[in-house]
Amino acid sequence: MRTLLSLALASVVTAACASQQSASDNTATKLSAEPGFEVVAVSEVKWQQLNPARGDKSPQAGTLWGDRKAEVPTGFLAKFVDGFSSPPHIHNATYRAVVISGGIHNDDPDAADMWMPAGSFWTQPKGEVHITAARGNNNVALVEIDKGPYLVLPTTEAFDSGERPVNVDASNIVWVDPPGVSSSANGVKLAYLWGKLDDGQSNGTFIKLPAGFSGKIHSHGSVFRAVVIKGQARRGTDDRTLDPGSYFGSEGETVHPISSKEGEEVIIYVRTDGSYDVVQD
Repeated sequence: MRTLLSLALASVVTAACASQQSASDNTATKLSAEPGFEVVAVSEVKWQQLNPARGDKSPQAGTLWGDRKAEVPTGFLAKFVDGFSSPPHIHNATYRAVVISGGIHNDDPDAADMWMPAGSFWTQPKGEVHITAARGNNNVALVEIDKGPYLVLPTTEAFDSGERPVNVDASNIVWVDPPGVSSSANGVKLAYLWGKLDDGQSNGTFIKLPAGFSGKIHSHGSVFRAVVIKGQARRGTDDRTLDPGSYFGSEGETVHPISSKEGEEVIIYVRTDGSYDVVQD
């Protein structure tokens, strides 16, 4: 059975986030607000069968960045019909995932059901036998890998990679104030998920933007990938509404203007290889 993380993560979160450095106002003014970047609204995602061998029973996959069939880092959306349940299987690559909508169960074949709601996070180590199931009218998850191709393989090819899976229910996500920011119930919050939030280190975090937020995300890493998990966001002057499942990203030092609607908070999953700052206008 997987490990369900709880509030014991708080000390780890605080230590990891403490390494993040705040950009000065002078630095912020020198950065272009519109350098090279990419935006993919969820309505623009092109869907394909994730496992063509299963035919009509296959989940659907929509690429956000990379190519799951190539040896590159990749992020894609996986969509499951209500009642979907896979046969026991393994993958050749470890993946991380975030539930965007519906309920997902991902565990050992003999484990009791543990339905993870939207905002939950899990990891699936390569080589480990597991099943994936879904329930709900609209079941979507973000899946990301560090290196492809992403393959579905039979249990006869199972192996122990030394990694161990983790399930974190949305109710057990630990939210903290950004470093150097006074605590506020209605302020920006961060949640550490994996890796180390520092320059040159790959990491994954959640950002929670309060309702009516208007500001910027300053990325200091060489790669920045962000996916809306909850709520509706806008990036800069782009007239597209970024619903859950939408993606924006960039390479190099970048400023992403970002806002949320009145009356609705926004949660964004960020995968980067450095630190970043969230600054309110």
